[in-house]
Amino acid sequence: MKSLFAFVSLLAFFVAGCPSADKKPAKAATPSAPVSLVGTEWALADLAGTPVIANSKASLAFPEAGRVAGNGSCNRFTGSATITGDTLKFGALASTRMACMDGGVSAQEDAYLKALGAANRYEVSNGDLLIYATGYDKPLRFTRARAAH
Repeated sequence: MKSLFAFVSLLAFFVAGCPSADKKPAKAATPSAPVSLVGTEWALADLAGTPVIANSKASLAFPEAGRVAGNGSCNRFTGSATITGDTLKFGALASTRMACMDGGVSAQEDAYLKALGAANRYEVSNGDLLIYATGYDKPLRFTRARAAH
């Protein structure tokens, strides 16, 4: 009887110590791949915590790999964009030089282009494009631009 008890105890010890065949190995968390921005167009909704001036038309587009274009609020701009993973850097942006009649819109355009120059990474969250910039506490937030018909 003692040997049967010892055998059952030993068997229970081994069974308890063995991993169950039903258990699946834990998956390592894999970061999601950044969304490609090529071919997308965006409307600026929030400039690092400050809502944009209504009807100011500030925008950002990625017409092809390595290129960016948009409207600062008064003037159009174009330039280069380097995207590696979630890192985003804009090269020098060339801009038209039309005068803004509204001082608030002009100030917004200056702040917008300055923030783009400080961009360092991006993400797409809940359908919005968020661009994080060095020196800013909050990201620039863009919504998808409606296609013109």
